Amino acid sequence: MRKASKLSEVARLAGVSPITASRAIRGTGYVSSEARERILAAAAQLNYTPDMLARRMRGDKSKLIGVFLNNYGPVVLHELVRHIGEQARKLDYDLLLFNADRFDSPERMVTCGTLAKLCDGLLLVMPTAGDGFLDLAARQQMSCALVCFDAGQLALPTLVLENRAGARAAVEHLLGLGHRRIGFVAGSARTGQSLERERGYADALAAAGIAFDPALVREGGFNQPGGFAAAGQLLDLAQPPSAIFAANDEMAFGTIDAIASRGLKVPGDVSVVGFDDIPTASYVFPRLTTMRPPYEALAARAVREVVDLIEGGVPTAARISFATELVVRDSTAPARD
Repeated sequence: MRKASKLSEVARLAGVSPITASRAIRGTGYVSSEARERILAAAAQLNYTPDMLARRMRGDKSKLIGVFLNNYGPVVLHELVRHIGEQARKLDYDLLLFNADRFDSPERMVTCGTLAKLCDGLLLVMPTAGDGFLDLAARQQMSCALVCFDAGQLALPTLVLENRAGARAAVEHLLGLGHRRIGFVAGSARTGQSLERERGYADALAAAGIAFDPALVREGGFNQPGGFAAAGQLLDLAQPPSAIFAANDEMAFGTIDAIASRGLKVPGDVSVVGFDDIPTASYVFPRLTTMRPPYEALAARAVREVVDLIEGGVPTAARISFATELVVRDSTAPARD
């Protein structure tokens, strides 16, 4: 394997000093157009790649935003990262994605620290509550923001959906259709979002004078198989619900499958509402009634927050919330008498 070319070799081939070659490649300082063309041509000929980590150690910008994910599984994460990438490119930044079960685990700490140093700033998207890296980022005042984290407030900008209000609106829609026995399929406790959505579910019931029944709450782990299993447990009750609110769309899809597996119809026998409005929500049968978050606006604000920190801002414990919108499709209908 050929050894990586050095900057000095690029400078020698272009007939300039190493300092001039460095300026041209880094895009800083004055270099004539003619010299810049020669230097870039020499770098291409020699397959020269700048040492990004060395540049960061010198204080240069990498123009990278690290997107750290604890679980790159749910479809909604794919949508979020896509929008974050689009917004970052508008500000001339690229993304570096790092996925791990926990950032503070011994086998991930070195990698996590190295990648954090390589990036100008970080977005921790749906991080796990209790992961020690979150506290570290806050203590060290990293150029870092949290996205879709509703399990507490750290000394960092935190962008959240109005999970509780959104869930209440979803359940109020079902109550308005005459449903009185409504099940809830919860997600995991990882980000705090499911608990807030459960609180919104309970708020809507209480406002309608309906007692909260723990038997109508089952956990589905924020995935379709989990939603199928949880909905099956609800349908097996002696008094099954006439409607089910799932804390995300993937669990709602599993809920629809569970209903169909028992020979029942959606929404004729059981109405279903989800949360997230992922792209497939409009293409499943029946099309899913769900809560739509403003992901583009959320991503734009998240990128802006971290770029402001990169440019010298001081991290603050700011909670920035975004309302969700009820999208009524075909999976909900009036309750049977």
